Amino acid sequence: MIDGCLRLIRRGQAVIVTPFTLAGAMAPVTMTGAVTLSIAEALAAIALFQYVQPGSCCVIGTFTSNVDMKSGAPAFGTPEYMRATQITGQMARFYSLPMRASGVCAANVPDGQAIWETSNSLWSAVQSGTNMVYHAAGWLEGGLIASPEKLIMDCEMLQMIQRYMEANIWDASPDAIAVDAISEVGPTGHFFGIQHTQDRYRTAFYEPFVSDWRNFEAWNASGGVRTPERANTLFKKIIEEFEPPKLDECRREALADFVKRRKSEGGAPTNF
Repeated sequence: MIDGCLRLIRRGQAVIVTPFTLAGAMAPVTMTGAVTLSIAEALAAIALFQYVQPGSCCVIGTFTSNVDMKSGAPAFGTPEYMRATQITGQMARFYSLPMRASGVCAANVPDGQAIWETSNSLWSAVQSGTNMVYHAAGWLEGGLIASPEKLIMDCEMLQMIQRYMEANIWDASPDAIAVDAISEVGPTGHFFGIQHTQDRYRTAFYEPFVSDWRNFEAWNASGGVRTPERANTLFKKIIEEFEPPKLDECRREALADFVKRRKSEGGAPTNF
């Protein structure tokens, strides 16, 4: 990876330096010790790149988690993973470096475990001031496979987090505080039909595309379809309805010719 990064910075490309350390295996069992090792590895690489190519663009990354001490398997989305990401975020700000984190899980199927572990890792990334999130959607089995259903489910979660982080969500204007609407409804009415609601109901709340917010009776009456099944149906629908973006035929032919020529030449040169 060092060799690859050196080739990139010599060509003016940015690099993301992300040591992979697992507490209890290839790093100390304490999370501060594991992060210390990770930071030291990252800074050593970044210092080398700056020496070789002063001013090269570098991002510090974190992929520090823990192992399952019963099996030795890597675990992701754990409380320890969250702490490691947050500590690294503090250090990234201390060194004035952009930061890369991840949305990960160790689950083997798109189930509850997959969601809470991914949610944990994504929120730790958000809370750490991360500039770039890798593996934000679709991860299963510690990254050994990508799941279309999990991708759909994760995209729902990402949109919810994005909605939560919107800067203008807290409107403190008199119209938003809605004292007049509260007075209009009074102690015995409801807000469904008043004009204040009618003017806003289409955009007032986040609208899910895979979550089902109906009560149990309504959900069960419509077939009781569980979330992974709904995600499976949705991803197949997306594939079936996909329309390639429009591209000028001349550009398409030029790209095809370029790919053919570069393949015949053996790809990009690796010598300097």
